[in-house]
Amino acid sequence: MIVPHSQNKVVNFQTNVFSLAAGVLLFCGIIGSFFFFNVKTVGSEAEIARLMEDNRQMLASLDELRNENNNLMQVAKRFQSSLNESLSLMGIGQTASTKGTVQNSDLSSLFDIQELSRGSVREAVDVRQLTSYLEGAVQPVEQLGKLFESQGALFSDIPSIWPLKGGVGHISMQFGQNVHPITGRWYIHKGLDFSTWRTGDPIIATANGRVVNVSYSDSFGYYVILQHKYGYYTRYAHMNSTTVKKGQSVSQGDVIGYLGNTGITTGAHLHYEVHIGSEVVDPAKYINVKFTK
Repeated sequence: MIVPHSQNKVVNFQTNVFSLAAGVLLFCGIIGSFFFFNVKTVGSEAEIARLMEDNRQMLASLDELRNENNNLMQVAKRFQSSLNESLSLMGIGQTASTKGTVQNSDLSSLFDIQELSRGSVREAVDVRQLTSYLEGAVQPVEQLGKLFESQGALFSDIPSIWPLKGGVGHISMQFGQNVHPITGRWYIHKGLDFSTWRTGDPIIATANGRVVNVSYSDSFGYYVILQHKYGYYTRYAHMNSTTVKKGQSVSQGDVIGYLGNTGITTGAHLHYEVHIGSEVVDPAKYINVKFTK
């Protein structure tokens, strides 16, 4: 019953307990639904805000990826140019696949790429192109490696390094016409003299070879002669002592004796000669062709 304070008519409502309970439940359901959907709306807005922030971060990362990808392509182009020049200088021909990759890898071609599908992105196409180029560059690089390996073997078989271990010492007398330090007369010096101002420094083989003579003479003192490939011989004289025997095989860089002052000398030094067959040549043309050992 609703009784108004004015003279209006009194309103009566009649119901039962079941209807009243159903009404209360319906009211509570409406209120609960309101709060539930309100909370869901707030949560959805927070999720949308989070997704938008993630999207901004992904876009920033994508821009960075694009910049790095462009830098990578530029470096690849410079590498390609250097590789081509090196191959040309060494006379190594390129395969057809490599040439095709070279022609297609110009950066200007990157602006004329046709995407194969709607989901393809520019960066993925660039990466595929770079991968294709690197696959084509594998063979020339392998050829360079084989060339360096063969040249390394060649340099190991000819007298090509400083004869004192570690590159110590200096040249105290050049090859050719010199004044004899004892007689004071002009003569032809048939080798190079290396000095460290002390005895005992290790003397090494300047190439792979075989010991053909280990002996002593009044002029050379203790000396060693090595035979190498391609008709080369080397002599190491005025040694304090030797560490090899006749017939022994040695490798480039092996210690064969120690610097001394035996024979006709004015001080401790190494007299080093290079022969091709019966001809004596200037060792200066050969030493330091490769790094000293």
